[in-house]
Amino acid sequence: MLKSFKNLTKFELCLWLASLAVILISALLGGQENLPSALCSMVGVTALIFVAKGDVLGQILAIVFALGYGAISLTFAYYGEMITYVFISAPMALAAMIAWLKHPYKADAKTEAREVAVGHVGARETVLMFLAAAVVTGAFYFILKALHTANLGFSTLSVTTSFLASYLTFRRSPYYALAYAANDLVLIVLWALAAIADVRYLSMVFCFAMFFANDLYGFYSWQKMKKRQSAGL
Repeated sequence: MLKSFKNLTKFELCLWLASLAVILISALLGGQENLPSALCSMVGVTALIFVAKGDVLGQILAIVFALGYGAISLTFAYYGEMITYVFISAPMALAAMIAWLKHPYKADAKTEAREVAVGHVGARETVLMFLAAAVVTGAFYFILKALHTANLGFSTLSVTTSFLASYLTFRRSPYYALAYAANDLVLIVLWALAAIADVRYLSMVFCFAMFFANDLYGFYSWQKMKKRQSAGL
């Protein structure tokens, strides 16, 4: 873990610290009862900065975040979020962790922190991925409807984007970050709607706003990784 932190650039360190600060301040402004959610969100944003580095530590932290976020979602009857993160995102993060460990690129010369080898998803696999996402989305719509899930439309859309993001992460594709960024936007809407009913959930809006910023950086970082690895550097 220490090697992973040493491998962060100054920009990445600033982005990580700024994200932690925004999440913590927004939680404190909403009251001390928001601190468990803030702690979970801080684990999540820490996971993102390491996933952006192609560091397997990010996947380990992603598992912890998925389980914690599932519990938080349950408190507002966001059953889609709970089911998605506990039964899809957490297992997929575990599978991604194993896949990343099996496909290392090389260790950083200074810190010895390892970087995953960037993968490629072809046209045929992309079509199959979207077909699978459509099937999963359709099945979850009826499940969530039966459970009387709050804000059903956005909750169902969140399943779609989460599935795509988890799969692309497992396949080590740079486009995982864009899928997660799309999921962040859906979740910002979901938690904004929840905050209208209960202001305590406003901190989750700030949380996913910071997740969005980190995922955009993740896409940029993975594009750089891809070019560097293609050049054999």
